[in-house]
Amino acid sequence: MFNKFLRENKLAAYILTVIRLYVGYEFLMAGFEKISSGKFNAAGFLTGAVMKPVIGPDKAVVYPTYVAFLKHFALPNAHLFNVLVPYGEFLVGLGLILGCLTTAAAFFGLVMNFSYVLAGTVSTNPLDILLGVIILTSGYNAGRIGLDRWVIPFIRKFTGKANHTGHVVKHRA
Repeated sequence: MFNKFLRENKLAAYILTVIRLYVGYEFLMAGFEKISSGKFNAAGFLTGAVMKPVIGPDKAVVYPTYVAFLKHFALPNAHLFNVLVPYGEFLVGLGLILGCLTTAAAFFGLVMNFSYVLAGTVSTNPLDILLGVIILTSGYNAGRIGLDRWVIPFIRKFTGKANHTGHVVKHRA
């Protein structure tokens, strides 16, 4: 019942817009600060996450697979993450603020937030994860008051998928 409210109710669309704008602003500003300073370097964060991983009460590493990913892929390719992180944050924020490809933006925002949490950084990430899950669960309704109102039907027109009203749009050759 709550899921139906999130996905279909017009009042929910207004509430989701407020949530979307808040989370989008947080991402946009985080990315903008990293881009505009020109000094962002992921290597320090990645090294710290590898050297001091999340440890459980039994003194064992809680996310050994993630630490291995950081050590063997992310850290050697820190130059790639120096671009992906700031521009990813900026684009997620822009997508959420504009309500354009909202569910994709929410998904990638969740990936980034979970990455920080798995590396041991809490900060505002749990709240952002909760709000991101609400946005993602809401689907089209989260971007209804935004560019998704026009973008999603346009995309569906060319993919032959059902539009937000459930009507199938035929692909035109």
